[in-house]
Amino acid sequence: MLFDTHVHVNAEQFEEDASETIERARQAGVSWMNVVGFDPVTIEKALDFADTYDFIYASVGWHPVDAVDMTEEHLEWLEQLAAHPKVVALGEMGLDYHWDKSPKEIQKEVFRKQIRLAKKVNLPIIIHDREAHEDIVEILKEEQAEETGGIMHCFGGSLEIAKECLDMNFYISFGGPVTFKNATLPKETAKEIPMDRLLIETDSPYLAPHPYRGKRNEPAYVKLVAEKIAELKDIPYSQLAEQTTANAKRVFRLAD
Repeated sequence: MLFDTHVHVNAEQFEEDASETIERARQAGVSWMNVVGFDPVTIEKALDFADTYDFIYASVGWHPVDAVDMTEEHLEWLEQLAAHPKVVALGEMGLDYHWDKSPKEIQKEVFRKQIRLAKKVNLPIIIHDREAHEDIVEILKEEQAEETGGIMHCFGGSLEIAKECLDMNFYISFGGPVTFKNATLPKETAKEIPMDRLLIETDSPYLAPHPYRGKRNEPAYVKLVAEKIAELKDIPYSQLAEQTTANAKRVFRLAD
């Protein structure tokens, strides 16, 4: 009964064995997944997966690292794709101050444009936030992103930042880092997030959880994330799985 809310089986790392990877996830108890596209190639592949598998959904957006490459035509294309019946969110979008390919001001502009588009097409948004917590929150507030709500993907900020996001109608999603032995911040934050606003993900092929850290991540490993958060919250694994799946269906507006 698990829902991996953020996976990139559309990445080149899965070119050889995507179908086998998906089957391993099913065997591990992953009943649904959201494949996230963030540029023209991965968006097309995400839609292909969503069209092929009834339990796979897609999100479409423009990654902040590549913000400098985005055109108005791309934005219009995203608007058209938003009407696809299996597209459940816009994103991932946001800010990434780790890499310097796209200047910060261009990243901010592209982020704002996508938030406005999400409000226009009435879809939630998926936020990529790397080393940009304060600027992310500021833009979400200025653009009144609570109208769409969405997901803080692979959240790595403080509890204070999480609370600001919760106040803006966002869900907080945790991935592999919550299982890392020395990662105290995500553990402390995950413990405090209300059960009805908590999500789990892998961000495959990146950020594999312990004991696979440093190897290729895959959606089957979302079970390790769920087990760790259940342990942190001192609740049964089954309760964590059931609640996070219900939360994912709610944020993506999927009927049971």
